[in-house]
Amino acid sequence: MKTLCKSALLGSLAGAVLCAATAVSAQEIQRLNRSSPMPAIADATVVPPGYTTYYLSGALPSPIKPAAGGQPAEYGDTAQQTRSTLNNLKAVMDKLGIGYGDVVAAHVFLDPKASPAEMNKVWATEFGTAAQPNKPARATVHIHSLVVPGTLIEIEFTAAKKP
Repeated sequence: MKTLCKSALLGSLAGAVLCAATAVSAQEIQRLNRSSPMPAIADATVVPPGYTTYYLSGALPSPIKPAAGGQPAEYGDTAQQTRSTLNNLKAVMDKLGIGYGDVVAAHVFLDPKASPAEMNKVWATEFGTAAQPNKPARATVHIHSLVVPGTLIEIEFTAAKKP
């Protein structure tokens, strides 16, 4: 009788643990989206337990014209640099098996000469679209200058995905 009671108790306990694990794994990332479609950012994101978190270092744009003959590299305007920076981050995310839809937070650093409006136009082509509706929480700040002369933008991401 003791063995039967122990088996029943252990079976019940295992079932409860399995149900709890299923409930945790069924949770999705929550995004508190703004009522306005622009900018394409969320007010907050919540990542439940059980997700892998990815921290992507700040990325800069690639030059459109490399430095040569004593002349500095050229990086283009804010829109070109934003596109290039997002593409550089996308290349890293591809290696990790994640995409723009997995981004839960972003920090955008702009040189004083950068146009936030141009940056937001490019941003809105990747976040909060019909094809990719997820919007990350985001902070955008003007800073004194970036590390590489001629660059106007640096972006870093935090992403999360179920393993």
